[in-house]
Amino acid sequence: MTASLKAALREAALARRDALDPAFRIEAALAISEAFPLDRISVAGKIVSGFLPIQSEIDTRPLMDRLRVAGARLALPAFPDRKGPMVFRELIRGADLVPMGFGTFGPGPEAAELDPDILLTPLAAFDAAGNRIGYGKGHYDFALARLDRIAPRIAVGIAFSCQEVDAVPHEPHDRRLDFLLTETGFRAF
Repeated sequence: MTASLKAALREAALARRDALDPAFRIEAALAISEAFPLDRISVAGKIVSGFLPIQSEIDTRPLMDRLRVAGARLALPAFPDRKGPMVFRELIRGADLVPMGFGTFGPGPEAAELDPDILLTPLAAFDAAGNRIGYGKGHYDFALARLDRIAPRIAVGIAFSCQEVDAVPHEPHDRRLDFLLTETGFRAF
């Protein structure tokens, strides 16, 4: 029941996201970059994982560049073993990116593997309590669980506001977001 409800919520939220105007998408990417509260979440000297957009996801590249300028060390998700866990590899400006599957790219195996302090987290849908629905594979839930066992991490959901739903069914393995960033602003949970 929970899986089918999540699938329906995911499908509806992604349809709304897919329908967004291309010009709006550009403005939204710039808005999230400007709205990230560097005074509240210090990134200087921290490792921040971002993501390159796939399909109709919001573009985090302007935000990642702002965080880099503010002193963050950047990383992107990588899948060294298609069946194994997601890891994070250092993103160096100008370095070659290789296909990671899922329609995205990331640093190759020569890049350092890093454990991010802050994770910019893609999602399909979210609710006002900070629950998220991903794409159904659990990559971020598993990565956050692994990293949180070492030390608590900050998960910042990145989305368009149209991806909000009334309520996301929450299961024990689901990791809530700490913060959310959309083109309408920043929320703490």
